[in-house]
Amino acid sequence: MEPDRGSDVSDWEVEEGLPQPTDQFIQQYYQGREALIEQEKAQRSDTSFRQSLTPIASTACAIVSRIRSEEQQTLWTNDGSEINHYPGMMFSLAKKRLEQSKLFQILRRMPKGALLHAHMDAMIDAHFLVDQALATAGMAIHASHALDTTEARKQASVTFSYSKSLDPSTASIWSQGYQADQAVPAAMAADSFPDGGRAGFKAWIIKRSIITPEESLNHHEGLDAVWAKFSSCFVVLGSILRYEPIFRASVQRLLHELCEDGLQWADFRMAFVAKYWKEGHESPDEGQEALFEAFDEELKKFQETEQGKRWWGCRFIWTTLRRYGKKEMVDHMKQCIAIKRRFPHLIAGYDVVGQEDMGRTLADLTPELFWFKKKCMEEGVDIPFFFHAGECLGDGDATDQNLFDAILLGTRRIGHGFSLYRHPLLIDLVKQKKILIEACPISNEVLRLTSSIKAHPLPALLSRGVSVALSNDDPAVLGVGKNGLTHDFWQALQGWENLGLEGLGSLAENSVRYAAYWPDQNSKEWNKDIRDGKYGEGLRAARMREWTADWNKFCQWIVMDFAEYASDDENEEALGT
Repeated sequence: MEPDRGSDVSDWEVEEGLPQPTDQFIQQYYQGREALIEQEKAQRSDTSFRQSLTPIASTACAIVSRIRSEEQQTLWTNDGSEINHYPGMMFSLAKKRLEQSKLFQILRRMPKGALLHAHMDAMIDAHFLVDQALATAGMAIHASHALDTTEARKQASVTFSYSKSLDPSTASIWSQGYQADQAVPAAMAADSFPDGGRAGFKAWIIKRSIITPEESLNHHEGLDAVWAKFSSCFVVLGSILRYEPIFRASVQRLLHELCEDGLQWADFRMAFVAKYWKEGHESPDEGQEALFEAFDEELKKFQETEQGKRWWGCRFIWTTLRRYGKKEMVDHMKQCIAIKRRFPHLIAGYDVVGQEDMGRTLADLTPELFWFKKKCMEEGVDIPFFFHAGECLGDGDATDQNLFDAILLGTRRIGHGFSLYRHPLLIDLVKQKKILIEACPISNEVLRLTSSIKAHPLPALLSRGVSVALSNDDPAVLGVGKNGLTHDFWQALQGWENLGLEGLGSLAENSVRYAAYWPDQNSKEWNKDIRDGKYGEGLRAARMREWTADWNKFCQWIVMDFAEYASDDENEEALGT
């Protein structure tokens, strides 16, 4: 007797003997297929987090998944404009539209834990800094030569500083009579800008201070070109940021924005290269003590506010430029140790930064790094490593091999780790040693390591069980516009099918687990705390439990405010009715 193939099976299919999805052996194939998929998913780094979800959290994740699907069909469609919009498109093209989405508004409310990879000198909005420079008495602008032509204004080195005795009769910085590095009142220079006055000046200096959307799209120009522009931005912004009144205002603004975005802790990196000016001083401070004193005071002031009561705190990972020679490197390491002795609660670790392809490798730096560890022991301080490594496109070249050295030198986390997916042995070592990857997807795209979020290799690490947290790296310079992690979270959620809200939750929990809290921990204490997680004792476990409670409240808000996206059964299960 012929099996019942249903009315939707055509005569030619019956005649050809074409198998149907309902046939037993096809069903067995599908069952085996699903089992294989589930077997692979069990190896993911977020598996245990998914298994621990409460009914409310599971419903919230299902709701977010449905909203994501809906917006892919409605928000991310071609509306007749010149740009073909689609989910996971390049960030600078997607930014305006994604900020209008329901998903973005939901993620703004999400408790995101800790920010583990962010360069503070690239986190203060350029518009804010320029406004501060123009509004602060005594701020001056300098240039390496006269800015009398469009080309000169494009190529010259430009910085700001404070000066008590500015001479308004000094030759205009926009004229041929300007002498190199002369201080010109910033407000006067802005008002006399030859291409649009003050508004034109602000547009010009901001363009000099960020990677523009156009520059972020020109991937054909390569990494070196965008890094040259990227590095120059720090010079302009840093010279404004390091005048005490502006620095203090910037710290308050930064902590407010991070708190507003659902963060409770930050491990800042900062290149302590540029000088710091105390208020009213024409000469810069010797060393970095005054900067740390100001930061410490502003942090305490913020934590006394109503908003700041939920802010756990923040510390610095001291960074040295990897292009330094041996003498410069050692001198900078000495400064780090001195600041650690003076402000032990503010220094969490040590790193070397700058374009990996153009700087010294960790292998080349090994003698100085061993000297640093020896000197730390002699001075009675412990400053662990949190190395940048694998922020490159190479496969087996000297830069790519920084990953080997970072692991061998005992790094607690790896900044970026973009090329790690090419190294199966190192992946196993990272998992074994409980090293977290600080992933910065928008940064990797803008700095031309990947063309879009969909081409990013991070899903390969997540699927192999590597612990990861998302970070924003340099939001002010990269054109993000807002401090926080919502944009990076949104990109990951929209770009990777296997992630979902539950995957984002796992990444946020990882950030709380791997933050460099005060008081310091030696390697044994650190490793035990990381392994124990929220089931351990002490500060780290307590903060993980606090984050979990916030996560469950967030999921409850989703279920209540977006109940129309859940089925009746899901709502009943979530609400226990």
